[in-house]
Amino acid sequence: MEKQCQQAATKSRFKRVCVFCGSSPGKNPSYQLAALQLANQLVERKIDLVYGGGSIGLMGLVSKAVYNGGRHVLGVIPKALMPKEIVGETIGEVRSVSSMHQRKAEMARQADAFIALPGGYGTLEELLEVITWSQLGIHEKPVGLLNVDGYYNSLLSFIDKAVEEGFITPSARSIIVSAHTVHDLMSKLEDYVPRVRDDAASKLSWEMEQQLGLGYTPATKSDIDR
Repeated sequence: MEKQCQQAATKSRFKRVCVFCGSSPGKNPSYQLAALQLANQLVERKIDLVYGGGSIGLMGLVSKAVYNGGRHVLGVIPKALMPKEIVGETIGEVRSVSSMHQRKAEMARQADAFIALPGGYGTLEELLEVITWSQLGIHEKPVGLLNVDGYYNSLLSFIDKAVEEGFITPSARSIIVSAHTVHDLMSKLEDYVPRVRDDAASKLSWEMEQQLGLGYTPATKSDIDR
């Protein structure tokens, strides 16, 4: 009976989750702890990781922990950022692309859900783009925000203000799934039901994104050493 309960607890609807997070560890140790807790949850639930490909900061913590836990790790990174974001050995599989747009599109296509840990401009850009894609109907994948120690309180307040002022619909506000703990966030994402669209816009497709040029090439040692 105990074994059956453990199996039920670790079963997930997701095969791969994309994690957006900082290339810095942040000043608050709770950010690093949350990154490790998220990695542990992915391993326990038998979920593979898709991420930005860096080996430093919170990116490095999450990817190394997931990889060491026996799950597949896919990092997607523009060639220009390799010298800055990859230090030492690469983690898991690395795919190099030519632009930030290609990086985001490839990560999004590979993942079944998205989670944002604390981070800076890059994390916000990645998070807001997948939220916008959901709003436009490009995908119906869950988007999670791990609000560690209230890090994203100001962002959520801004979004609520935008709803109040009529720039974001209440339906589109529901795209964002947020929680303060990893366990609560994962539970909410597992239970997520795609919203009922409240506009007449026709559903877009990932093939439209392909037309913008989404090719990648496997990273080589010479790429990483540059």
